[in-house]
Amino acid sequence: MLARMSKTTEHTDSLIRMLDVVDVMPEAVALRARSYELLDLPDGAAVVDVGCGAGRAVAELAEQGRRATGVDVSEKMIAVARRRWPGADFRVGDAFDLPLDDREVAGYRADKVFHELADAARALKEARRVLAPDGRIVLIGQDWDTFIIDSDDPALTRTIVHARADMIPHPWAARRYRNLFLEGGFEDVVVEAHVGVFTDAAMLPMLTGIAEGARTTGAITPEQEAAWVAEQNERARMSRMFLALPIFVAAARRSRE
Repeated sequence: MLARMSKTTEHTDSLIRMLDVVDVMPEAVALRARSYELLDLPDGAAVVDVGCGAGRAVAELAEQGRRATGVDVSEKMIAVARRRWPGADFRVGDAFDLPLDDREVAGYRADKVFHELADAARALKEARRVLAPDGRIVLIGQDWDTFIIDSDDPALTRTIVHARADMIPHPWAARRYRNLFLEGGFEDVVVEAHVGVFTDAAMLPMLTGIAEGARTTGAITPEQEAAWVAEQNERARMSRMFLALPIFVAAARRSRE
């Protein structure tokens, strides 16, 4: 039990470090700003950020005059968020059972969350419950099957990407956003595609992570993992790394029914 807890804590710490690197990148800053525009909320409106992590979006929404609440299933994440943004409203909670009343918020935002949910339709039903009539919802996420990585071994890279995607509960959630909204009774659905391009060592932990994941599934050998990671490290050293992530942003409105 202690070993399991230690592993979970280590994973959370690693995730926070990665998010801290990614969140300040210009592409990520612009993407968050776009999500706030799509929420289109008046001053003082209540909004929930589901899967809030360390709380950056909650703090930014609050700075813009929204009554923002952050919800995350990880107690460790919530503890970090509360420490970083004292005075903000952070709650431990599940996307399937949010700690909110019916029709309590005018906005719902979830960034890089729905691919972790085995039942996206159920989470969307819960989003509809907490949204007021005409409330706005924005989902952001990458398609895990379409990571684009330059490599001297394209076939091995394809195997690594697909094997890592298969470890995700719902790796294709982002490409399903539009139909999820339509099937869930939402209106005025719009979808945008953004591509993040990364060419420096800041994203090496992501690349080594997907290779490690592929190796743990047995899709590649330890020798293949070591060779591929070594190549990516050399590419980063020579400023020749190339990683592109297609990211989908979808917005909709809750009907008045």
